[in-house]
Amino acid sequence: MLNPETFVAQPAPGRACGACTLCCKVYDVPAVESVAGQWCRHTRAGQGCAIHATRPDHCRAFHCLWMTEGWLGPEWKPDRAKMVLSLDPLTRNMNVQVDPGQAGAWRREPYYGQLKRWAVASVPLRRHVLVHVNKSTTVVLPDRDVSLGVVGADERIVTTDRMTPQGPSFDVRKVPA
Repeated sequence: MLNPETFVAQPAPGRACGACTLCCKVYDVPAVESVAGQWCRHTRAGQGCAIHATRPDHCRAFHCLWMTEGWLGPEWKPDRAKMVLSLDPLTRNMNVQVDPGQAGAWRREPYYGQLKRWAVASVPLRRHVLVHVNKSTTVVLPDRDVSLGVVGADERIVTTDRMTPQGPSFDVRKVPA
């Protein structure tokens, strides 16, 4: 299994977290007993991490896509968008971790339209755009969104093609890994 700590991405020129700490709320980080959907106990509003110098390697290695991809506009900075974008290093799926306090943020524009465009581009690559609100996952497809609920560590997401009178379409479901 790949260790996410070995995928250290560098911030794009001119990018800095600043006061943004949303990643400290939307991910499970067992090393600091942080649970997705709740602020990490080390987060200081508007200031960042109280244990920044000694934070776990998992936190140290993580940079969201807004930090690493200079082409993402300022509207995608997590504290503004209310979501954190990342790419899974193994599957290359796009993960959209939404602030549960703003659970519908991903459905607002300009975000939803862009997620749909990324979904269209992902289809030929057999990748997914996955929206997560706490542990609940929705797959964004070109023509609809499919709620899968909780996708366990022992499950994976599969896509099957199907032809409709309107052209090709896709079904998505979770199956045992």
